[in-house]
Amino acid sequence: MAEFFSRIINAVAEFAGTTGIAEFFSDPEKMIKTLIMYVIIGLLFYLAIVKKFEPLLLVTIAFGMLLANLPGAELFHMELFLGSELDMNRIAKEGGLIDLLYLGVKLGIYPSLIFLGVGAMTDFTPLIANPKSLLLGAAAQFGVFAAFTGALLIGFTPEAAASIGIIGGADGPTAILVTKILEPRLLGAIAIAAYSYMALIPIIQPPFMKLLTTKKERSIVMENLRPVSKTEKIVFPIAVTLVVILIIPDAAPLVGMLMLGNLFNVCGVTERLSKTAQNGLINAVTICLGVSVGATADAETFLSIPTLSIIFLGLAAFVLSTCGGLLFGKLMCLITKGKINPLIGSAGVSAVPMAARVSQVVGQKENPSNFLLMHAMGPNVAGVIGSAVAAGVFLTRFAG
Repeated sequence: MAEFFSRIINAVAEFAGTTGIAEFFSDPEKMIKTLIMYVIIGLLFYLAIVKKFEPLLLVTIAFGMLLANLPGAELFHMELFLGSELDMNRIAKEGGLIDLLYLGVKLGIYPSLIFLGVGAMTDFTPLIANPKSLLLGAAAQFGVFAAFTGALLIGFTPEAAASIGIIGGADGPTAILVTKILEPRLLGAIAIAAYSYMALIPIIQPPFMKLLTTKKERSIVMENLRPVSKTEKIVFPIAVTLVVILIIPDAAPLVGMLMLGNLFNVCGVTERLSKTAQNGLINAVTICLGVSVGATADAETFLSIPTLSIIFLGLAAFVLSTCGGLLFGKLMCLITKGKINPLIGSAGVSAVPMAARVSQVVGQKENPSNFLLMHAMGPNVAGVIGSAVAAGVFLTRFAG
């Protein structure tokens, strides 16, 4: 009987030694880092679920982070993806579930499919009606290149600096695509920073909008936009694809899918494809993308000085992009003798349609009869194109 109980005790002890709980307590330093990660994960869940900040992506990213920081789960192995070439046989044999899902990130599939859905949901009519909005979208990329320069000055490599700078475009899929090519080790920190700042647009932007504009400027009522014909709507995505990709071929995955999705929506003969891109496809890809990207943020790589620098530089990039759009809006207001409300310049960042809504809210507080939403949508969708072009510039220059 004693031998029987001894065997049971040994079996229980062996089982306990194989659990994640045993691994969790085996390394005190790693345990502390993991607990800190759980606090960060909890904060992201709070922002997504309670505050409803970008919940579709923050919930999935936070859960991916949780899976990556569960001792013993072994669902993701970044080392399988850091070589110049993928070893598909090794990934299939040694990889966990998220390793397989991460292939969609590594191969650039998920960000491009997200852009397909975004294109199908985006109305380019305000931009077509007021082509000058393209200038505001371009001006709002100022923060991208300013943060890129700042990152270089404090010691980041050009590839890492480009990945950090693209946060200023306020476009999560673009940031993910650039980072997974140029500096995949930073993917978790950059994706979390990009989506967090996008979610905090209603908090971050208004103070700078009020700081850089006068009450008189914020009260400007803009003229109604001209009607846009169906022909113009159809020609626009085709023309943008030709022009942009002929100039910057590396922007093809994002710009091409964005414009294809928009063409599905406006041509009038592909309604089923448009609805699929807007709903089932983008929702499925969002789940895979969010979990995969979140899983790159394990405690060892995420809790470091470079990560803190990325978070700070990402915020600076976002703020400078907002200011760049606002200041160019003020210039256009001056040139047009008060016909353009500078507030729409802040919508030149790529977060559609949240940034345009913030312009509307701030403008209406100054003048209740002011309706800036459609005017702000022009720079807003121009910012989507602008961030994709900025990504193409970085990839052309730094991708090996």
